[in-house]
Amino acid sequence: MGEIQMAKQDAAVADAPATQSDTKTDARNQTKRQPPYVVILHNDDINTFDFVIETLRKVFGYELEKCLQLTINVHKQGRSAIWSGALEVAELKVDQIRSRGADPQMKSKGALPLRVTLEPLPQ
Repeated sequence: MGEIQMAKQDAAVADAPATQSDTKTDARNQTKRQPPYVVILHNDDINTFDFVIETLRKVFGYELEKCLQLTINVHKQGRSAIWSGALEVAELKVDQIRSRGADPQMKSKGALPLRVTLEPLPQ
């Protein structure tokens, strides 16, 4: 076969409509998106507001005003969503918060690392 005939044959194969089995295979090969996750900060009565605010600023890069509002929400409500996004990033943020440990000024009073949990974002 000549090069022109082979090129035409390749083009005809490429333009052929997808069969039902091709469509099923394509659907199975698509990756499912994970739902976003929420990082939840829980209140405690030992770590100071200053420590919580400093932690939120360092881990999330939030402005002071946002950190203060989140800290107040946690204190009043007992817990509050402080960040949402992909599961892997949420897990990293939780690890970063926990790795900061407890408020050094309050360790003698039994302070523990900030309590944070992950939850799927309600759809």
